[in-house]
Amino acid sequence: MEKVTGKTRLRGAERTAALLLAMGKENADRIVKHFDEEDLKHLARTASTLGRVPRKAIENLVEELSEAMSIGADLMGNDNVAEQLISGFLPEDQAAELMSDLRGDAGKVVWPRLAKMPESATVQYLTKEHPQVAAYVLSKLAPGLAASVISQLPLELRKELTRRMLTIKPVLDAPVRILEDVLAQHLITRVARSNGPDIHARLADIINKLDREQMDEVLNGLEEYRPKEAKIVRGLLFTFDDIVKLSIEVRTRLFDEVPPETVMLALKGADRPVTEAVLESVSTRARRIIEQELASGAAGVRKDIMQARRSIADLALDMANRGLIEIGGEDEY
Repeated sequence: MEKVTGKTRLRGAERTAALLLAMGKENADRIVKHFDEEDLKHLARTASTLGRVPRKAIENLVEELSEAMSIGADLMGNDNVAEQLISGFLPEDQAAELMSDLRGDAGKVVWPRLAKMPESATVQYLTKEHPQVAAYVLSKLAPGLAASVISQLPLELRKELTRRMLTIKPVLDAPVRILEDVLAQHLITRVARSNGPDIHARLADIINKLDREQMDEVLNGLEEYRPKEAKIVRGLLFTFDDIVKLSIEVRTRLFDEVPPETVMLALKGADRPVTEAVLESVSTRARRIIEQELASGAAGVRKDIMQARRSIADLALDMANRGLIEIGGEDEY
């Protein structure tokens, strides 16, 4: 009898990765194209560590799922097959960044991109960071760029950072990767978006930060002089009331990230359709707590209510920017 080696029991995402690999790329593509970016990342990480899956394990999985599939050989999950799975579904730069992260060399992507950013953005970021972190970042930049950035920093900060750079010791991989993730998510991505070619998106970002009354005033003024431009901007806006336009799946994913206290505050005085849409999107326990609070009739401070609603709308925009949800809707908000 042939000795069976490899992974014989598959769980969770391993089952999905094994089945997709067994299908072959053409068939798998029809399924993977429906995954969002986070799903693709999870799938790629799983496929890259899957290892050898015996044919018998695949056959058992197929039989369990009542699917008809012919398996001709064992499967091997590794970095190469993970890259094949996501190719064609992410832009080349995003796919390269994801695979670099899987292989543990995210820095090969982050640091070159940081070097291409506007110096003013790097200066602003380092000014707000802890001096030790700022010193480490400067030590990773090319000498000419580092010198230019340092020259734009306040005198006292320049002195401190140069002193710290002289005494920097080797840093463990884990903290470095955390820093690289922060740079990629909170600095490089935001700067790239704000310096993008679409002025409508930049204007929408600004208007989204206004309260409803100010938003109406700005949009009405814009419509008076540039109606076509105003229509484009309106289509890019997202407010708390726009939650009713989201699918139940998107709303659920959004409110999984919102503390119940914030939801309770945001729903005080909200229109009934908005309230119902939100309550449909939270857990049964959270819904019961929120309904009890709303039924008590306790009023909230208007400023706090608007801040809670704005924080939820901002979270939705942020998740959309990261590809976690889709909030595209109608032109009118």
